[in-house]
Amino acid sequence: MDEEYDVIVLGTGLKECILSGLLSVDGLKVLHMDRNDYYGGDSTSLNLNQLWKRFRGEDKPPAHLGASRDYNVDMVPKFMMANGTLVRTLIHTDVTKYLSFKAVDGSYVFSKGKIHKVPATDMEALKSPLMGLFEKRRARNFFVYVQNYNEADPVTHQGLDLTRITTRELISKHGLSDDTVDFIGHALALHRDDRYLNEPALDTVKRMKLYAESLARFQGGSPYIYPLYGLGELPQAFARLSAVYGGTYMLNKPECKVEFDMEGKVCGVTSEGETAKCKKVVCDPSYLPSKVRKIGKVARAIAIMSHPIPNTNESHSIQIILPQKQLGRKSDMYVFCCSYTHNVAPKGKFIAFVSAEAETNNPQSELKPGIDLLGQVDELFFDMYDRYEPVNEPSLDNCFVSTSYDATTHFETTVTDVLSMYTAITGKTVDLSVDLSAASAAEEY
Repeated sequence: MDEEYDVIVLGTGLKECILSGLLSVDGLKVLHMDRNDYYGGDSTSLNLNQLWKRFRGEDKPPAHLGASRDYNVDMVPKFMMANGTLVRTLIHTDVTKYLSFKAVDGSYVFSKGKIHKVPATDMEALKSPLMGLFEKRRARNFFVYVQNYNEADPVTHQGLDLTRITTRELISKHGLSDDTVDFIGHALALHRDDRYLNEPALDTVKRMKLYAESLARFQGGSPYIYPLYGLGELPQAFARLSAVYGGTYMLNKPECKVEFDMEGKVCGVTSEGETAKCKKVVCDPSYLPSKVRKIGKVARAIAIMSHPIPNTNESHSIQIILPQKQLGRKSDMYVFCCSYTHNVAPKGKFIAFVSAEAETNNPQSELKPGIDLLGQVDELFFDMYDRYEPVNEPSLDNCFVSTSYDATTHFETTVTDVLSMYTAITGKTVDLSVDLSAASAAEEY
């Protein structure tokens, strides 16, 4: 271990693994260490025995739930947008050859106390029970504008500069009601709160286009895909990738103390009396607690069920977004469900998650609106965890710390953090103009 590395990565969470993979592919000499004896850090996947131990304090779950090894319960469950940045990043590193994806059945939104399928195109807007007849026409016109919009072709802008006008102004030009705006902003553009309404409209239009393009990709019921056996496959796939490029992985390394030189710059990492020298350190917040600050908490419920979520067309895998305004909250609530069809539970079993940025200290009552949508549950676990973000200046200390995972059930915010960290570390941007067909395994199932 007494060697010198370009970068030492601490923690095998998803963000750290993607960065380790990207840096290894770039030809940097990378050492990747974790104090745990398993991959994944905060974003690990648990079998039933591990889940029981973590939330019930014992490792003997009831037999009727099935075999422990048939469960892969993600601690940070998130779907991937089929054409999104994470999938492009996976293809860029060629890690897709280690993974199999399957399309997600449905994308839903909670409105006026009911679950509705999210309409993503002009034709779906015309069929949606979310809107009345005249509102459907206005929504259809707006969708057509978004679908035709091309940043490079001023003719499609219809005289509007989307870098200047706000989303609120663009939407008011189309005369859409507040409820329509709610599902467009939160379930299509995937904004977490309503701040976007006062920001330039271009970002929202791009997000809506990504949703529609991802939806068209697999002709399924949603724009999302998800790996078979869950997200726990991703860190391990990146570990294999890193090894191909000469990266070194070490699990079960206690302490992992980051060492600094006289100028306050990182110079190595010590574990078990040995110090590996390095120029830069990449890690999750738990490895450098003095360089982060708490920014909030995530409240989460995990349910094991024997049926799909009611009113979702018997879908085996879905996301439901509950926009903040529908619940009188400051940010959205998310429901995520997948099942044995993605190999994350035994046959006939479903795993559902309800998550939100915590606004109280009582997850049971705070998450009730989402839990009420699940119907009968076999088992229910509650959890809260703190979220941190870095406060250091990487140009001064060469420490690059990731931000904790948020409550969203999709990856767009996570991978944005990864790519900005990559640019800060290397001064380069990842080329994401890739052939998306490399992640088309979903169609084989």
